[in-house]
Amino acid sequence: MSARDFFRRNVIHNLGLKVLALLLAAGLWLAIASSPPSEIALNVAVIFRNMPSNLEISSENIPTVQVRVRGPEAVVSRLRASDIRAEIDLADVKPGEHTFDLTHQIGVPDRLTVSEVVPSEIHLAFDSRATRTVPVEARVSGDFVPGYRIASRQVVPASVEITGPQKQVSSIAAATTDPIDVTGVVGRISVARHAYISDPLIQVVNPRSVRVTITMEPDTSATQPK
Repeated sequence: MSARDFFRRNVIHNLGLKVLALLLAAGLWLAIASSPPSEIALNVAVIFRNMPSNLEISSENIPTVQVRVRGPEAVVSRLRASDIRAEIDLADVKPGEHTFDLTHQIGVPDRLTVSEVVPSEIHLAFDSRATRTVPVEARVSGDFVPGYRIASRQVVPASVEITGPQKQVSSIAAATTDPIDVTGVVGRISVARHAYISDPLIQVVNPRSVRVTITMEPDTSATQPK
């Protein structure tokens, strides 16, 4: 292909449309560049990258970060929290307490600058991940029929596996079921309930419902003469 043919095919062809697109792009750039400066504050969730597989965050409260962003009003007015990234790299973190500087961990779109980050630092605790098996205790609610008592509580499966920060996991004695109402029961009741741990840092591995069977019987001790 000659240089003349190349020029005609790639430059002259649809020249009017190309010039129009260039003018529109230049006009848009000028409109954005000349718009007055503006500022917005957005709450952004912190993203933890490269979290070691054997670690857990043992801090209960992980704060969101308020990021104040400044730039042309035309850009700022369209900004959303999802456009801002607050990231912390945990690749080298060991168990213990660590403080992270957030002022240099914020990413914003082009033509925008970060004017303030609140808080500028966050303090977190880390612990080794632990897993263990704990029994499941059936929780009973409601009013017993007068003269009756619980004869037995059967839970199948009788235990669940839990995981989380080592310190918290080691302190858990048992998982608990959602309550079983025995109001008016004089025989046996069998229901499916979920087992859970009240500590928000602890998770039940492969959560599933358990079968709870409660058997009521006459309380003969209450009728025996004193």
